[in-house]
Amino acid sequence: MKRRDFFKNGLLTTLGLSAFGASPALASTVKRKGLAKNIIFLVSDGMSAGTLNMADILMRHKYGSSSTWIDLYEKNTVKRALMDTASANSFVTDSAAAGSAWGGGMRVRNGALNIGPNGERPVPILQKFKSMGKAVGCVTTVQITHATPASFCVNNGSRNAMPEIAEDYLKLRFDVMLGGGANYFSAERREDQRDLFEAYRQTGFDLVRNKQEMMNTQGDKPIMGIFADEGLPYTIDRKNDPDLMNSIPSLAEMTQKAIDIMSKNPEGFVMQVEGGKVDWAAHGNDGPALLYDQVDFDEAVKVAMEFALKNDETLVIITTDHGNSNPGLFYSGQANKNFERLYETKASNEWILNQINPDFSLDRVRELFMEYQQIPLTLEEAEAIMTSYTVGADGLYNPANLPFHQLASMQSRYTSIQWAGTNHSADYVELATFGPGSELLGGFVKNYEMHNFMLKASGAERELFV
Repeated sequence: MKRRDFFKNGLLTTLGLSAFGASPALASTVKRKGLAKNIIFLVSDGMSAGTLNMADILMRHKYGSSSTWIDLYEKNTVKRALMDTASANSFVTDSAAAGSAWGGGMRVRNGALNIGPNGERPVPILQKFKSMGKAVGCVTTVQITHATPASFCVNNGSRNAMPEIAEDYLKLRFDVMLGGGANYFSAERREDQRDLFEAYRQTGFDLVRNKQEMMNTQGDKPIMGIFADEGLPYTIDRKNDPDLMNSIPSLAEMTQKAIDIMSKNPEGFVMQVEGGKVDWAAHGNDGPALLYDQVDFDEAVKVAMEFALKNDETLVIITTDHGNSNPGLFYSGQANKNFERLYETKASNEWILNQINPDFSLDRVRELFMEYQQIPLTLEEAEAIMTSYTVGADGLYNPANLPFHQLASMQSRYTSIQWAGTNHSADYVELATFGPGSELLGGFVKNYEMHNFMLKASGAERELFV
């Protein structure tokens, strides 16, 4: 098939030129087992297969039990499939287009949020479920206005319009929104100097700014929880800082709170849960950050599954929007011993690199890495890191120009983790489903088909389908 025909075919299908019931995503013969009153859609953003694999190895050997996700496979608890990740203009998607495939039911161009290639504005899926009377919301470890949560909520031509998206949320009045991104609500950081925090308070939101406030909220009004200026800290850094542990909730804690509140709605609820910083760590080739944020995501999966196993009206979807950097644990005579350094690490690469300044001695640099990561850098390696603080290096989600990629290259001989690159891949990705509607899916799914799948599983009116 020619490249232009591939994208044309994807767009035509998303525009409704084939019936959902005839979609290749669906099993050929199915027996319905009831409808999904609730849907929990969990996304480990940017999770390559190697990320899932290495996190499971870490959990088995550090904690003595497998990851929840792999345990679901081992026990054949979930329906397993592969999903494609293309956008309207590329085999390699970004998070906005990938999320919009789910959220709007059509492939859009990279960078867009539910704006089709010809200007189409499909109604985002949480707006549809809200119109059905369901409670809806998102929780994430990055900005609540970031691409993946926004893709379920709004239409916008640019994922970078986060100040505008923060205003959209005020109008939408979704039930529970938890994550980071204070800079897009604060009068001091917004270009228009509008105080959105005050606007949320005055229009009846429960505005929560730390973990304790989140735990205390009763859910008697819409909740907007903002816990960091941009993304939340990496899990490995939060868990090794008592102040952060007291003030910043984990993804699992946010997920549990959202379920506790939204499950009170007699019409049910639909929520998206995103481990957003898995993607950021992959971009930075930051092994400690990557693996412990994947573990953090896995704990949220456990929360969702514990609820669903007790509630037979809940559909759980576990997936990722795309791969990123394709990391893996590679063979050497010391692979096990090297990887075991990750069991004792106390800080992400990002945190350590942010402690260094141009006045540091080479010995001080080496001491930092030994103290926090058990990595015995050579003098030459420490010198190479210090050189980067004078010349800088560009990188996504790297405003301080920290030498992430140089460090990852050095670390590979100490951890046996290697990386294929620093950006998204076109890999087909893991998709696991549990609960009502799971029987509708076949073994291979196109990403945009998940939109109508969720509507069909919940018994939505046909008019809501794309």
